[in-house]
Amino acid sequence: AAGQYVLETSVFPREPQQLKELRDLTATHPSCRAMMATAPDAAQLMGLLIKLIDAKKTIEVGVFTGYSLLLTALSIPHDGKITAIDMSRESYEIGLPVIQKAGVEHKIEFVESEALPALDFVRQEGNEGSYDFAYVDADKVNYWNYHERLMKLVRVGGIIAYDNTLWGGTVAIPPDSVAGSHRGGTEATIQFNKSLAADPRVDISLTPLGDGITICRRIY
Repeated sequence: AAGQYVLETSVFPREPQQLKELRDLTATHPSCRAMMATAPDAAQLMGLLIKLIDAKKTIEVGVFTGYSLLLTALSIPHDGKITAIDMSRESYEIGLPVIQKAGVEHKIEFVESEALPALDFVRQEGNEGSYDFAYVDADKVNYWNYHERLMKLVRVGGIIAYDNTLWGGTVAIPPDSVAGSHRGGTEATIQFNKSLAADPRVDISLTPLGDGITICRRIY
């Protein structure tokens, strides 16, 4: 009830029309699993953080239909840039007409690739410490591998946000109560959360919005 109150009172009244359109499109598209999209309340926080740190250059791992991508594109300046990495151009192209209509496609460089080699390539191209903000919503078992790479790409004082760090609440229940199909993701998420809590290089906040979003600020 409280979560729905937050959505109806704070999130939906301030959600840009383009984001609402993309959210509705994702929810009704026959090929989409809508639960894969970034939750609107978590996205609202991300948009605020992007503006608070005056982010201009960002990177996104896991795009799906582009809700968080469009949010970022609307939040950064006209000459801002987003490196958007996803294995599926097909999913990205579902939301692309909305992104184009919003007039922000010029900010986006879409990279169709597995994330780890793409991140390594971005670093080899001389981008160390050049990104202000990063967002990760991809395969959970690789979250720590993404973290290590993004810690080299995001500047000191920059922010990395990780989605799904509560993994449907399964991180907080006995392991034998977790459905078999969720168990791998649950174990990986629990380990990732422990590793982040022990990482002295970042300030962190695991925020119970959506499916859990962990905000990391790079200290050094």
